[in-house]
Amino acid sequence: MHYKNKKILITGAGSGIGKSILKQFVDRGATSFAVVGRKKEPLEELKKEFPGANFTIITGDVSKKVDLDKIVRLVEESMGGLDILVNNAGVVSAGLLQDISDEDIINQININLTGLILLTKKSLALLKKSKEGAIINISSGLGYIGMPFYSVYAATKAAVRQFSDSLRRELLDYPLHIMTVYPTTTDTNMMKNAKVGEMDTPEEVAEATLKGMEENEINVILGGEQRKKQIELNFNDPKKMDELSKQNYESMRERTENHRSM
Repeated sequence: MHYKNKKILITGAGSGIGKSILKQFVDRGATSFAVVGRKKEPLEELKKEFPGANFTIITGDVSKKVDLDKIVRLVEESMGGLDILVNNAGVVSAGLLQDISDEDIINQININLTGLILLTKKSLALLKKSKEGAIINISSGLGYIGMPFYSVYAATKAAVRQFSDSLRRELLDYPLHIMTVYPTTTDTNMMKNAKVGEMDTPEEVAEATLKGMEENEINVILGGEQRKKQIELNFNDPKKMDELSKQNYESMRERTENHRSM
């Protein structure tokens, strides 16, 4: 895929994985971006960091239907079309299910899943016109392997996986590459309140994402062979994964005690 003339929309683009994916696109020649975030300042900074690119800055919350309508309208007005949609915006609130507030449960579902689905739906009329388009959905390793204290977050990310697979099969008549990315623990603002040791960098996730695009992958799984073996074990012998989770239960409880990024 060549990116020079591609029109690209990225949610959660002001920092972390979204910003790193944007940089990877710029490094490959892309210049036309619509970037979405809840805070305007980080988005405006992108203009300074990437002076060779053209930006449509859109402040909005993907959990709000009115903002999703605004995003698609501004993309069409400013860029005249859309080739690549990167659904990256996400939030997390970890802990025992009974301790997570109703508001945090609803917002995780609305931002991580409902907003992603609705923005994709509303963008399809533009994407279907692309001669070489793509939808990139950022899930999580927890979308494959659910772990304690992440029941709601894992549910949203697993649903993203099924959404991607279903949509890819539904849009078989269109030249749209639909791909899902499954990062492991990544050093972003979402993780600043979690007690975690070694993490992947956003740059590593972004590099894997663009490499996956170029190699026509449908799933990009971070974490190497170890993660792939864990996924296989979780699928074939979930009770064995239950036992492994039990062994790490207390360390997971400590790690997630204050893990909230909403």
